[in-house]
Amino acid sequence: MVAVPMKFRVLLLLIACIMLVASAMGQTAQPASSQPAQQSPPAKDQAPAESKPAAPAPPTAGTANPGPAPTLENPPQDPDKADEGEPVTTIKVPVNEVRVIFTVTDKHGRYIKDMKKNDFVVVDDRKPAVQIRSFRSETDLPLQVGLLVDASNSIRDRFKFEQEAAVEFLNAVIRPRYDQAFVVGFDVTPDVTQDFTDNTELLSKGVRALRPGGGTAMFDALYYACRDKLLKHEQNGPLRRAIILLSDGDDNSSHVTREEAIEMSQRAEVIVYTISTNVSGMKGKGDKVLERIADATGGRAFFPFQIRDVADAFASIQDELRSQYAMSYKPADFSADGRYRTIEITALHEKSFRVRTRKGYYAPKP
Repeated sequence: MVAVPMKFRVLLLLIACIMLVASAMGQTAQPASSQPAQQSPPAKDQAPAESKPAAPAPPTAGTANPGPAPTLENPPQDPDKADEGEPVTTIKVPVNEVRVIFTVTDKHGRYIKDMKKNDFVVVDDRKPAVQIRSFRSETDLPLQVGLLVDASNSIRDRFKFEQEAAVEFLNAVIRPRYDQAFVVGFDVTPDVTQDFTDNTELLSKGVRALRPGGGTAMFDALYYACRDKLLKHEQNGPLRRAIILLSDGDDNSSHVTREEAIEMSQRAEVIVYTISTNVSGMKGKGDKVLERIADATGGRAFFPFQIRDVADAFASIQDELRSQYAMSYKPADFSADGRYRTIEITALHEKSFRVRTRKGYYAPKP
């Protein structure tokens, strides 16, 4: 009678031991078996998670910290957070950082090409800039150039000569596989005779394909070239955008105003150089319009009253495009509210030096 209970007890003990061992093995194996199940879903969601920072307004340019109050002095310590912040930083550059191209000349109009960052004072919206973040002499940036030629009846007298001067300019300025240009003729409507290309032979054909006739819608042509050509064209890295506008300035057919055309030029960050086709020997109303456009965008207005001076005007533009400075700075009290903000850059130690740049810019809207 005693042996039976003992065997039963041994059997129960063995069963209990087996259950304990099985339980211990299950606990040890569970993390290994469950880990892939926990990691697989994040792997599918990872791409959307990384791309989300591209949509909202990112932190200040140059800032690595993606937190709510980023600073340049406190970069992130967590590598994963740093990776999440990279796309944010890239997108924010145009919002909190202003980039300007400008030239400096002495009292005789000669270009000064050896100045340094500390030689300038920048005032943005009537307040000194917080910081100049980058500064360099830009003699070799890629160019995107638009040639706008007035093809109305009012400029027939020396149209052929101006075409050939424009061809010489494009042949001298546009470098294959580096710069690009397009050609637009305009009377009552703009006509693209050659789209963006680095092929100077095609550009020459585009210029020679222009034929005068009709009214003058100069403001429409400038607006179109900035909005539909330059703003929409691919931009890989820093570059300079310029328009050379040949016209007598007497607009009689545009749907947009002069100031609307200037605003679009400023939004596209385009420097506009104007060459007057007025042959009267004195500045007229149209010439003042050309001066206003050039001055507002940081360009120059040329008045070659004699035919031979047209080529000199193109040569001066070519020289200027290779004698510029590029600067980026952080404005004070910046707000992405779409408001127009003025820019003033002055030479600190040389009061006789003239700094020419665009008069202002429109802050982006959130």
